[in-house]
Parts: sequence; C-alpha cells; structure tokens
Amino acid sequence: MAKAVMIQGAGSNVGKSLLVAGLARAALHRGLSVAPFKPQNMSNNAAVTADGGEIGRAQALQARACGRAPLVDMNPVLLKPETDTGAQVIVQGQRFATVKARDYGRLKADLLPRVMESFTRLGDSADLIVVEGAGSPAEVNLRRGDIANMGFAEAANIPVVLAGDIDRGGVIAQLVGTHAVLPPGDRNRIEAFIINKFRGDVALFDEGLAEIARHTGWSSGGVLPFFPDAWRLPAEDIMDLRGAARAGGYRIVVPRLGRIANFDDLDPLAAEPGVSLEIIEPGRALPGDADLVLLPGSKATLADLADLRAQGWDVDLMAHVRRGGHVLGICGGYQMLGRAVRDPHEVEGGGSAMGLGLLDVTTTLAPAKTLALTRAVHRDSGAAVEGYEIHMGQTAGPDCGRGWLEVAGRIEGAANGSGRVMGTYLHGIFTSDAFRRAFLGGLGAKGSDLAYDEGVEATLDALAAHVEAHLDVEMILGLAR
Repeated sequence: MAKAVMIQGAGSNVGKSLLVAGLARAALHRGLSVAPFKPQNMSNNAAVTADGGEIGRAQALQARACGRAPLVDMNPVLLKPETDTGAQVIVQGQRFATVKARDYGRLKADLLPRVMESFTRLGDSADLIVVEGAGSPAEVNLRRGDIANMGFAEAANIPVVLAGDIDRGGVIAQLVGTHAVLPPGDRNRIEAFIINKFRGDVALFDEGLAEIARHTGWSSGGVLPFFPDAWRLPAEDIMDLRGAARAGGYRIVVPRLGRIANFDDLDPLAAEPGVSLEIIEPGRALPGDADLVLLPGSKATLADLADLRAQGWDVDLMAHVRRGGHVLGICGGYQMLGRAVRDPHEVEGGGSAMGLGLLDVTTTLAPAKTLALTRAVHRDSGAAVEGYEIHMGQTAGPDCGRGWLEVAGRIEGAANGSGRVMGTYLHGIFTSDAFRRAFLGGLGAKGSDLAYDEGVEATLDALAAHVEAHLDVEMILGLAR
C-alpha cells in the first residue's frame, strides 16, 4: 500500500489543485510512482477517463503530472451542480443519483466505503498518493459524515498539510482560525502548513511564519510565490480561466453561461498567439466585432438556453450571423443552436424549448450518458482529432448531413448551408495541433506552430521546479505514511 499525504486548504481556491500537481511532478522527478486522489470534488468541468468514467478536470491534470492516465479511482465522488440547490452525483465515474444539497449529507456515509475502495485500489499501484481536500476543514458544520477533508483523513489515517492563500489577505487568521475551530483530533492531524500565492519579497513574511507556528505548533512547509504561468495549465474553475486579449488577433468571444461545463475546450485557443479569446460576463453584450462566437458546453442546456435569452445574447448572436460571423457550438452549445431541445425523460426537469434555430437539428435529452474518448478526422483537412464525449442527449436533423468531423466512418456534428454555423459533441478537439491550425485557417485566422500538449508538459515541469525551489518538499513528502 502506498504512503499518502493530504493537502487541505484554509479556504476554497487557495491553490490546492496546483500544489498537488506540483508536488506530484516533483515526486515523479525523484523516481517515485505517484498518483493523485481527491475523495470528493465539485465541478462541471469533467474529464473522461481511460476506464470509461468521468472525474474532475483537476484530477486529470494531476494524473498527467504523475505520468499516468486518468482513472475513476482518482476522484471517486464528483458532484456536478445542475441548480443552485441540487447536483448530479457521480460515483466511481458513473452517474449515481441527482440529489438536493440538504439530502447529500445523509448520502455521504454510504459513499465513504466506495471512496476507501478507490483509495486502496489506487494505492496498490503507487509508492505515493498525494491527496487533495475540498473547500476547508474549518467548515466544522459539515464535519459529520465528511468524506472530503478530515473525515477522509481520519478514515485513511493520513497526515494533513494545510495551505493558506496570502494573495487574498488575512492568511494568518485563515490558518490560526482553522486551528482554533477544529476539534483536537482533527487539529492534531495537521502537521505542517504552506503559504501560497505570495507576491514580493518572501523574507518579509518571516515573522508571519513564526506567529503561525507559535499559535498552532505546526511546522512551516515554506512560502510559495505566485506561479505566473498557471494560466497555461487547463483550469477547472471558469473563474480561473484567463482569456488572451491580443490586439489584432482573430477575435473569439465566449458567453459565460450559468452552468458552463467542460470549458477546457478554450485553453488551447487562448494559448494561440494569433487569437484573442474573451469570456463575456453576464450583463455585457456580445461584441459586434467578434469573428467567432463559441457557445461552450453546459450542465443544464435548457436553463442555460433561457439564461442566454435573458441576457439578450440571442439577439446579439443573430446580428453576428447576419454580419457574416462564424458560430461554433460544443455539446450543450451545439444543442442550443438547433430548432428545439426536448426533455421527455425529465433529465433536466422536463419540458422543451425552442432553440436558436441556426442549425436545422433537434435534440432529445435522454437519461443514458455518453462517455467516450474519441478519435476523429477533420473532413476538410484530413487532420487527426482526439477528443471526448460527455453528454446526455441525441441530436438529429438535415444539417447533421453536413457534419465536419468523421468518427469511425460516421459523420459527427452539423453545419448550416453556408458552413458558418457549426456544432459538435466532441470536447477537447483543439488540443490536436494540426486540426486546430486547419480549423482556424478555414475561418481566415492565422495559424501557428504552437505545440499545445508540449507546452502543458513544460509548464508542469516548471511548476515542479518552482515548488522545489520554495517549499520544503523533502519534509512534506516525508510526512507521508
């Protein structure tokens, strides 16, 4: 059985995911067989695994940092919010139930054995597991039945390193306050702390480290300066996705829908030197000088279609098309572009809605979820495409006959008569360099020789070097048991 150490945060978005990725890649460089693990995650940005399930996108990136293919055991419980009070529960990669937030607490005790099963199975193939918590253990109101933080650490009997985010301010209060509210058993399980996202002269915080150690008795794992290249890695949270506004670049705009999902499609486009990619926040009109409007994936197509109309983006989109602009819809965005979206099986609560009518297709939502790693060919250029499917619906209609991808001899996607409006169910396609160049070239954009995957690998190596330079990696990994 592998040894393990768990990175928890004094709050949400303190940088746990990148800390785990950096420590994992550093351990890999030391010759260890490493695996990532997150017992419970909440994200609509999922990855399809080699063993046919889905996990959080951050765990897929961490698996890559470990030199491994992503597996469902790396994130056995994934919560995918569908409304403000309910979420789809994915257990060991497969849809398990859809529950209200108030009911999930009663479900957690039944999920802990599945979590421990995945953790044990993963440990059979590794020397070290680096575990990521969720949210904060200071949320003591959620401690009963917890499987995400201290409840899991206790069940697995592993030590915890607590990370605080100094970029937000108040990091001493974050860490000392967490110490103060934790019950003694949980408090004693924390053996070290890390200060993350520091800007400036690290030596200026020496007294701060001493104060935290004095109040908590925990060892300092070091102060990690802000990692400026984090944007080059696939983001799990839409709030972490940074567009790239470049003067004179081919302008792609993306409306930020309320239930946006699997937006890793955008990362390779943002990295293209000749592309200006912008996320359009609610309350703003779609820019009139956009070249391409990209409608991203959605966890709740009907709700996001209504949201799109409420923002007036449907009117902006029609004007964009009249001006000769291009439109691409991916997965949920593809479904919205059709004539109608129907939900006879109440996958999203039932009912139906008129689509945007830019593609002559109709979508019927269905309970069975399609999960697949998919290889395709771009029909115009012959370029190979690697992507994945993760959707709960089928789309059909005349414009499917003009699909622009081919998968195992069948046409995939749809396009209108002019070819300016396109849709597909395939996510992740823009990581394929030759295809991305051909696709952008077909729209009149200037391509580049960007090798996207090589860039991600180089950034993970740089992250590991950054972690090694500033944290006591030897001590942190040495805590594992």
